[in-house]
This record gives sequence, structure tokens and C-alpha cells, in this order.
Amino acid sequence: MRRIDDSRFAAAVHDGWDIGGHANGGYLLALAGRAMAEAVGRPPLTITTHYLRPAPAGPCEIDVTTVRAGRRLATATAFLSMDGNRVLQLLGTFGEQSAGGPAAIAAGPIEVPPYDACTAPPAPDEGPGPAMMERLAIRLRPGDEGFRRGAPSGRAEMYGWFAFADGAPIDALGLLLAADAFPPAVFNTDLPVGWVPTVELTVHVRGTPVPGPLRCAFRSRFVADGLLDEEGEIWDGSGTLVAQSRQLALVPRG
Repeated sequence: MRRIDDSRFAAAVHDGWDIGGHANGGYLLALAGRAMAEAVGRPPLTITTHYLRPAPAGPCEIDVTTVRAGRRLATATAFLSMDGNRVLQLLGTFGEQSAGGPAAIAAGPIEVPPYDACTAPPAPDEGPGPAMMERLAIRLRPGDEGFRRGAPSGRAEMYGWFAFADGAPIDALGLLLAADAFPPAVFNTDLPVGWVPTVELTVHVRGTPVPGPLRCAFRSRFVADGLLDEEGEIWDGSGTLVAQSRQLALVPRG
């Protein structure tokens, strides 16, 4: 990424982060989120993204507007454009995590079998998976991969582990990617397995992960009028909640 001036950045949507030729929504969010974080000089706390059109690989520009910058928090808007067309529109608040203060935790870390006991990406005899899976080291809870064999679990859930294939540490921007990296939870229902275009995605960064894979849970509860919801939890190896997400997406077509 190259900074053109105080509010504009030049970047590229790279090959290998796509699903069927369309760049992954979490990858695009992380790309734009990085520009926003550099513009305001603080890491992301919460970002809401609206997806306006699919994004192929190629050069892009990110324009950032700082709405307000206070002592602890800064708020900014941005849009990511390709060939003069807006692809993303974003609104985010940025700031350092603040330790201490009151805490009330209503639920503990999600239960997922150990990383090595979970299911790896598709085997060669299952056909090729999305290109971006070669860059990630995602593992699914046994049973949640059944959709790949035409045997969905019947629960709109997708649990497992997230890590980068090269072992790179996961920071706040990595959490933005992780929030949209798993197969959609509705693949484990009777809906078709196909492209699920994201309409809107919000990610709350709740902490900085300790090194190692992240435990993730994604669930869908409501499917109606051609739209579905998906909510997610991401926990690090110390049992700390490090991110939450919620998105609205189009129902996949058969």
C-alpha cells in the first residue's frame, strides 16, 4: 500500500484472495481498514462495511475522511474504488484497547476440538477449494465440513480454528479478515452451496490476540426474503474474546 497524500492511498487487490474470482469480503475490509488506520494513526475498534459491487484482482484506491479525532477515539469514513467505481463504503472508529474497568462476561470461550483434531481444507478428491484457502490454515469442527460431501450437519453453524498458512501473527487487521474467512454457516442447511455475496459486515475488535490459532464460531439464525444473517465470535488461545462480527448477505443460489 502506498500513501498518495493525507487521505488517499494506492493499493492492489491481489490474486489468491478470491472465491470464484470475487475478492473475499474480509480481505477487502482488512485492506481498506489498513488505510483508515494509517490515516488516523490508530488501530480499528469497529468498522461497518457496505459492499457495492464485486471486486476482481487489480489496482484500487482508498479515500479516507477523518470525521473526528479525540484523545482516545477517532472516527473516519472511507471508500475503496476500482476503475473509478466504488466497491466498498466504510465507517469506522479507531483507538487503542483500554485495559481495566468493569467487566461482565455472560459466556465463556466456545468449545472446539483441538486444532489437530479438526478437519483440514478439501482433499484433492473433493475438488478444488477457494483460492484463498491456500493462504489460510483454517480447520473445521468435525461434522461441520459435511456440506463438502453433500451431507450438511443440519445446523447453521461453522466452528473451527483460524490461522495464516505461513504462521504470521494475527493483529487487529487480521481479525477483520478472520471475520469473513470461514465457509458460510448456512452451507450446513438445505440451502445450496454457492457464492454468498455480503451486503453489510460489521466487525468489533475486542482485544489483541495472543500468538497462535483463533477459535471461531459462526451461526445464522434468520433467512428470509433472499437475505441471511451471520454472527461470529473469535477467541484467542488464552480464552479472551478478541472479535465479534455480524453480517447481512444474499442467500446463495443453486
